[in-house]
Amino acid sequence: MAERSRRLHGRRRGIALRRPFQQSEPHRVTSAALKTSDRPRTRPVVGVTGPDRGGEAAWFFTWLSLMLVGASARHITPSRPTRIEKLDALVIGGGADVDPQLYGEPLAVLLEPSPEKERSLVRRLLDLLFLPAAWFVRQLLARDSNRRGDADRDRLERGLLDHAVRSRLPVLGICRGAQLLNVYFGGSLHQSLAGYYIETREIRSIRPRKKVAIRPGTRLAAILGTERWVNSLHRQAVDRLGVGIRVAATDRNGIVQAIEHDSMPFIVGVQWHPEFLPQRPEQRALFGSLVQAARQRRQCPQRHETAIPTGSR
Repeated sequence: MAERSRRLHGRRRGIALRRPFQQSEPHRVTSAALKTSDRPRTRPVVGVTGPDRGGEAAWFFTWLSLMLVGASARHITPSRPTRIEKLDALVIGGGADVDPQLYGEPLAVLLEPSPEKERSLVRRLLDLLFLPAAWFVRQLLARDSNRRGDADRDRLERGLLDHAVRSRLPVLGICRGAQLLNVYFGGSLHQSLAGYYIETREIRSIRPRKKVAIRPGTRLAAILGTERWVNSLHRQAVDRLGVGIRVAATDRNGIVQAIEHDSMPFIVGVQWHPEFLPQRPEQRALFGSLVQAARQRRQCPQRHETAIPTGSR
């Protein structure tokens, strides 16, 4: 009995000795969790602008493209703004035409060029075989295609660009986004491209069927090389260049297909839609370069603040 009593007492003593450890364990876990939450984000957060109505396909494919290169995407619309201070980079997406009043011109009566049509059943089958989402994307894009402007979005994106330029935030403009970048820095746009497609028809396709020549020595050339096949869905283009903006690529008709700022760390605009070509390494590299610039900016916070260049807005 005495031996049994000693064993029982020993077990009780063991439990008593372990209780302080068990009670303090939650505090140690909580402390570790707090330390983890204080660590810097490993995936850059990229804001992606879009319209309130439509644009679902562009948002999805941009989110996918950014995820593939190691970034998180945050959707921004006029009714769903965000604090840009929390962003590491910005994508100004495609959509409605930029208001011509922003570059001092009246709204023009557009004479649309006739886009090149698919000429054979083979091409339609190729669309279905290699780009099963093509029809879906076209339908979603068509929802916003007749809108000649989006004043709420113009205001939103110009405000975002104010902060992005001041903070030297990396920016990628896509289609409308490239046009808005040029207008923001004091440039203008061709409201219609009808006069540029007389001998050759305009190509409008979500497939990479337009060849662009990239100018040597540009940031874009370092990313993509000298020539690339791209898709084409735009009906306007850069005309007079904004302050600090230079041409980075053109098509065979001389129409500007890409621009970049010559003194900002990373401000690039492209007329095509790289988000709809995530299967192509060179188009993913465009998003990858944006994310790389965001990481570099995060490592050098003392170099972020700057004055807004003359000619912007």
